[in-house]
Amino acid sequence: MSDFQARARAATDAMRGVFPPTPLLRNAHLSDRFGAEIYLKREDLSPVRSYKLRGAFNAMRKHPDTPLYVCASAGNHAQGVAYMCREFGTRGVIFMPVTTPQQKIQKTRMFGGDNIEIRLIGDYFDDTLAAAQDFCAEAGGYFLSPFDDEEVIEGQASVAVEIAEQLGRAPDQLVIPVGGGGLSAGLLSYFGTDTNYTFVEPLGGACLRAALAAGKPVRLPRVNTFADGAAVALIGSKTFEVLKGVGLANALTIHEDRLCTTMLEMLNVEGIVLEPAGALAIDALKDLGQSIRGRTVVCIASGGNFDFERLPEVKERAQRYSGVKKYFILRLPQRPGALRGFLDQLGPNDDIARFEYLKKSARNFGSVLIGIETSDPANFEMLYARLDAAGFTYQDITEDEVVAEFVI
Repeated sequence: MSDFQARARAATDAMRGVFPPTPLLRNAHLSDRFGAEIYLKREDLSPVRSYKLRGAFNAMRKHPDTPLYVCASAGNHAQGVAYMCREFGTRGVIFMPVTTPQQKIQKTRMFGGDNIEIRLIGDYFDDTLAAAQDFCAEAGGYFLSPFDDEEVIEGQASVAVEIAEQLGRAPDQLVIPVGGGGLSAGLLSYFGTDTNYTFVEPLGGACLRAALAAGKPVRLPRVNTFADGAAVALIGSKTFEVLKGVGLANALTIHEDRLCTTMLEMLNVEGIVLEPAGALAIDALKDLGQSIRGRTVVCIASGGNFDFERLPEVKERAQRYSGVKKYFILRLPQRPGALRGFLDQLGPNDDIARFEYLKKSARNFGSVLIGIETSDPANFEMLYARLDAAGFTYQDITEDEVVAEFVI
């Protein structure tokens, strides 16, 4: 047993006095679909619905005399730190962006109670982080990084300890979501070469791939925050030191809209509520395909902090990605019967989901925004053919990010 493994096991043993292990559950639906033994490590069933309280617990238990903990987080790390501040009876100041959804702020406050103070500063996380670090230095507190901390990495490795105990061995393949790299570094450090790895990032936050390509951590110029639990602009220096040899072939990126199809599938088929980052490892199975047939695969379902107010957006993204919903700008002549002429072109499975008159583009014509849902993407090809034959002027703006941002 390595020194790291011994420390990770000691951290895991200590955790048992605070919360139980999360389940490792074979998923029959996914196993049948991919021809493999697919297990989900259900970190979405932890007390704070993510694995983040593991690292917070381990770092805080090793500094029992610290009077003040400070962190910056837009969600899961904040909740983990808040939960542990209450558990240890210590004080914490948690900085969150002003744009953080109220649901996450309220949950953080609920977990921490009177032991924490929440400060909303900055529209972007980098501003929040800078404010937290400045405050920590002035107040003489302990800054608790969400991932770039050796004790946090050690605490996240408790996920590996539990998997080994629950499965009875190392899995053939581990599929791990990556944000700043704390969970990945912990699992890799614990299992070493006993298993194969796939590291999965959201397309708009692929800081590990960027670092692997450059040979060092590099800051992404722009981050898509939809998968906020894994949307990190710069991978940690300590975590990258562990991950630098994993190879680009083992690092996948997933389009945020495709993640939505998996979120809906797991909700509708399995009744499992996952946040976007929590669905990364499961969604990656689509890319692994034949390479995992007959193998034992563990996917880390890393979090379930999902605000159901976002469900319409998730459905919208999933439909657009799947090709069953599209938006058009239609140019209609301003005369009686023009709209009826368009409606006659729709097929039996084509439904109008949105209709909005935009403006008159000419004296005798007007522009209309139309959203159409259908049962099969192939139906749109037939619709295009009918519209062209009937002489309609239209523009598909579904994939036009600039136009869609303003009118959809």
